[in-house]
Amino acid sequence: MKSFDSRSQTKHVVEVNWADRWQVYQRLQELNIPSWCTSNQPLTVEIANTEAAIQLWSVMRQLNASRQDLICTLKKCLNYRPGHT
Repeated sequence: MKSFDSRSQTKHVVEVNWADRWQVYQRLQELNIPSWCTSNQPLTVEIANTEAAIQLWSVMRQLNASRQDLICTLKKCLNYRPGHT
């Protein structure tokens, strides 16, 4: 990701496959994460806090991870119990 600062918020140009760009943009809009996706321009996302950064990471992971990796992560989450490893 390429980033640039604009006052107190950080905007990032997200490097995503052009074919998947609109899908990522739509999901970020559903999550109320400010983002811009105009014709022939890269996707730009405003990251204002840690939660937004994690949500962006999650959206990108769902797009780029293999099905098996996603299944493994889901199983770990379902079996997670605080205080246990």
